[in-house]
Amino acid sequence: MRLALAAMPFAVLLLSGCIAKSAFDLATMPVRAGAQAVSTTAGVYDRVTVSQSERDQKLGRKIRQREERYGRLSRDYGRADAKCRKGDDDACDDARRIYGELNDLRALVPYEPD
Repeated sequence: MRLALAAMPFAVLLLSGCIAKSAFDLATMPVRAGAQAVSTTAGVYDRVTVSQSERDQKLGRKIRQREERYGRLSRDYGRADAKCRKGDDDACDDARRIYGELNDLRALVPYEPD
C-alpha cells in the first residue's frame, strides 16, 4: 500500500504529460493535415508534370538504346551474311530475319550526316 502511495505522484506527472501531449496533438492536427495535403498535392503535380529537360533525357536515352540495338543487329547481320556466303542455309535465314529488323529499326534511328 505504501508503495502505491509513493508511486502516485509519479503517475500523476506521467499522466499530465500524456494529457498535455494529447492536447498538443489535437490542437496541431489541422495544421499537420493541411501540410500533408499540400505535400501530397505537390508530389502528384511533380509526377504528372515533366520538365523539358526530363523529356530530352528520356528521348536521348531511347535514341541511344535504339542505336545500340541497331549496332548489335548490324554486327549479327555481318556474321550471319559471312556464314551465308560460305553456304550455311540457316545463316541465310538468320541474315534475312536480321536484315528485316534492321530495316524496321533504321527509320527510328536518327541520321546525322558527317
